[in-house]
Amino acid sequence: MPEPDLTSTEPRPVYVIGAGPGGLAVAAALRARGVRAVVVERSGAVGASWRGHYDRLRLHTTRRLSGLPGLAIPRRFGRWVARADVVRYLEKYAEFHELELVTGVEVTRIERAADGEGWTLHASGGRLLAARAVVVATGYNHTPALPDWPGREGYTGRLLHARDYRNPAPYAGQDVLVVGVGNTGAEIAADLAEGGAARVRLAVRTVPHLVRRSTLGWPAQRTGILVRRLPVRLVDRLGAYAAKAVPDLTAYGLPRPASGLYSRVLEGAAPVQDVGLIKAVRGGRVEPVAAVTGFDGGEVVLADGTRITPDAVVAATGYRRGLEGLVGHLDVLDERGRPIAHGARAPRNAPGLYFTGYTNPISGMLRELSIDAVRIAKALSRGRTAGPTRQP
Repeated sequence: MPEPDLTSTEPRPVYVIGAGPGGLAVAAALRARGVRAVVVERSGAVGASWRGHYDRLRLHTTRRLSGLPGLAIPRRFGRWVARADVVRYLEKYAEFHELELVTGVEVTRIERAADGEGWTLHASGGRLLAARAVVVATGYNHTPALPDWPGREGYTGRLLHARDYRNPAPYAGQDVLVVGVGNTGAEIAADLAEGGAARVRLAVRTVPHLVRRSTLGWPAQRTGILVRRLPVRLVDRLGAYAAKAVPDLTAYGLPRPASGLYSRVLEGAAPVQDVGLIKAVRGGRVEPVAAVTGFDGGEVVLADGTRITPDAVVAATGYRRGLEGLVGHLDVLDERGRPIAHGARAPRNAPGLYFTGYTNPISGMLRELSIDAVRIAKALSRGRTAGPTRQP
């Protein structure tokens, strides 16, 4: 891959911040349209987030529907691509498209250029980068979020965020509490149960919608694509009907949710695709328990008043977008720290500033990143900007 000169400003390139799938896809789509794009990545390689995920992880979307623009994911990686193979694919993608990529440089702040033409990026090492336009693609899972539980700082047990969990080997024979029953928490709990942990408990605050990753060969992702634009109430009804294909785990401490599946998605809670949790719960190897409300010395306090003393607590409590320092002063974020516009539509008050990868669509993150990339490239190749759209 070429080594770009970050000090060059003639002509001003489009700077893409982040060398994950979203950033690489945008850069490739721009290059295909003859627009110079420079990808700036704070870590030492592409796909940093994927490199840090737990070993067991596989895409919950199919290989055929997860490829980025201009290069399919190899068939040898299988239908459900493993974490390590996603990393290999991203490395090959950057090489194949000959992307201009700079690693080890962090962009810390974006400001409007003094001359009113484009943007100025403040980067590590005192660099000031002049950009025609900017695409922010630092990722949905950027900054680990750990709740400020009472007593957390004084907890004498082992507490780690899911980001720091790799595999079950260090927990063999141990009592482990997993906090959070999103896709990550559910899969880590199943991984621990299958990997030799003596006891696995799963702290549940809000009961999730459980869905099959695939039913008779039909992936849940394709259903998500088909229903995404339908009325919320209709999709909720369809989801309730589809839930009958999933065993009722009420007797095990996981009742069916009262709210609709798509209503929950729009609130930011994706359905949990089953990759072993149902079997582990029914087999008694994963025990759902009440939510964590605090810590007291070496004890974990649960919402029902129970106090437990696990050997380790794995907090699968999600991530923040972490955009406040970068663009918070530009009035382009909502009250939850998410961009008010995404994809090919820039905020009205910030033309030339684009965001990709900050939603969690049921149709598949990589698929939507690919669609965003092509649309952003079209917008920039035509030199147009636009106002915000409704979050999906």
